[in-house]
Amino acid sequence: MVHVLGSRILVRPTDPDRSRAFYGEQLGLAVYREFGTGPERGTVYFLGGGFLEVSGRAQTPPSPEVRLWLQVPDLRAAHKELLAKGVEIVRAPEREPWGLDEMWIADPDGIPIVLVEIPAEHPLRYRPGI
Repeated sequence: MVHVLGSRILVRPTDPDRSRAFYGEQLGLAVYREFGTGPERGTVYFLGGGFLEVSGRAQTPPSPEVRLWLQVPDLRAAHKELLAKGVEIVRAPEREPWGLDEMWIADPDGIPIVLVEIPAEHPLRYRPGI
């Protein structure tokens, strides 16, 4: 097994300032570190057990196959907070057939972001006998 010390997702936005405003101000992700100078400087945000790096500039948006999955402790509170910050909700919070509560948003380049709350009774959180 590979021993992984950390993980990072790298996003090359078409408009770095707009993406930094989205991830830092609207989503409220805490900054881990920043590097470089100018509009294409890098900003690395904490993502729970990993990091999201927004750096450089892309000429075209990323593939629609790229997606972020962010687990939150309270999806209803996240929904309310994001609405207050002007984040467009692509799909409101909903219980999925597989038992997770999910809400969908998108970053400024259209990267789908799924915010997920794992209910207390879900097997991902509750494992009888363990």
